[in-house]
Amino acid sequence: MRILAIDPGYERLGIAVLEKLPKQKEILLYSSCVRTAKELPHAERLLKIAGEVRKIIDEFEPDSFAIETLFLGVNQKTVMPVAEARGAVLVEAARAGLTVYEYTPLQIKIAVTGYGRSEKHQVTEMVKKLILLPSLKRLDDEYDAIAVGLTCLASVKLIN
Repeated sequence: MRILAIDPGYERLGIAVLEKLPKQKEILLYSSCVRTAKELPHAERLLKIAGEVRKIIDEFEPDSFAIETLFLGVNQKTVMPVAEARGAVLVEAARAGLTVYEYTPLQIKIAVTGYGRSEKHQVTEMVKKLILLPSLKRLDDEYDAIAVGLTCLASVKLIN
């Protein structure tokens, strides 16, 4: 199974492609962070995000799509743009005919660390232990996308 996993964002969107073959360990095929410039008009930022996700879908041909649900935290100012970016990538997943899996931050933390109130750095450290990562510098958003993908692979494995 090949998963395209997304940590939704507007300024930075984490993206990862993971694969799990029967009786083998999960592997990371790709991870990156899609960035949009503050100077760009809102619609162009969304278009860039959607376009980058479309390129990854075309290149890696995933079977499924996993995305983190929105957490309505302290920063209410960013909720709408992030929700719109999330909508843009969901449209691309639907356009490609991908099965969509959605996970809450709590579900992701439990799947990756075993504890639902884990700190961000604990999730990052566990991701590094759970999957072989090429030694590249990554942003938190990338680690979060990888965590979403690992959560999906673990939960789908339980279902199937």
